[in-house]
Amino acid sequence: MNLSNYATGFILILFIWALVIEPNILTVKKLQIECPSLKNKRIVFATDLHIKPYEMARLKKLVRTINRQKPDIVLLGGDYVNGHRKGRSMPIENIAVQLSQINATTIGIIGNHDGWQGKEEAIKALESNGIKVLVNENTKIDNLYIAGLDDIQTGKADINKALKNTSYPTIVLTHSPDTFPDLNEKSIILTLAGHLHGGQIVFPFMKPLTVPSKYGNKYAYGLIKENNKTMFVSRGLGTSILAMRFNCPPQIVVIDFL
Repeated sequence: MNLSNYATGFILILFIWALVIEPNILTVKKLQIECPSLKNKRIVFATDLHIKPYEMARLKKLVRTINRQKPDIVLLGGDYVNGHRKGRSMPIENIAVQLSQINATTIGIIGNHDGWQGKEEAIKALESNGIKVLVNENTKIDNLYIAGLDDIQTGKADINKALKNTSYPTIVLTHSPDTFPDLNEKSIILTLAGHLHGGQIVFPFMKPLTVPSKYGNKYAYGLIKENNKTMFVSRGLGTSILAMRFNCPPQIVVIDFL
């Protein structure tokens, strides 16, 4: 076998990995956040599911993995559906039924794909299955406030409305991390975001391939501390535009408070 054949074989292996294998590797990212008033609380954050019509097995695996973490609260960051049109996604009603099997209080927000396919329809399906959806509003669980922002592409994020009557400690759910610079309330202990998928394709020693943010790669992925504020941007679970992932596997985020 000559060098060109080796190269072709290597490229084929990488293609199969990025298209078939890595998108189905579900990882668990663990964080520890210091907040004595929430000590021993566990939250799971899952975002950007993008469930395609044939992906019931992937959805059920996600729910099983979340339940294995034994969370007190589960937060969902939007983009439950896939694509711009309904034919490219599992119906939101079917997705919501499976998400109702999560064994914890579950709260979500809306993403841009949910907005494109029908925001009100998504909210109705999720809430009829016991999942509270926050659109520029908040809710309180024990001593913790959860504030959820509307999607900035298909709606309008109203930070003041979302944080009305909240106090310390507050977690903010935002689909896009681009709202982070405007979240300046001292009561916010953590902001959780997704949308950018970590870039989906990240070649070693290079920047992520696609990051649809006005801040470029600044908020592409990970734990970000800025001006005494903290945000975690998840790589999310599904794919968008390119149905591939490389060096950027899907993840849920487990947050333990100390």
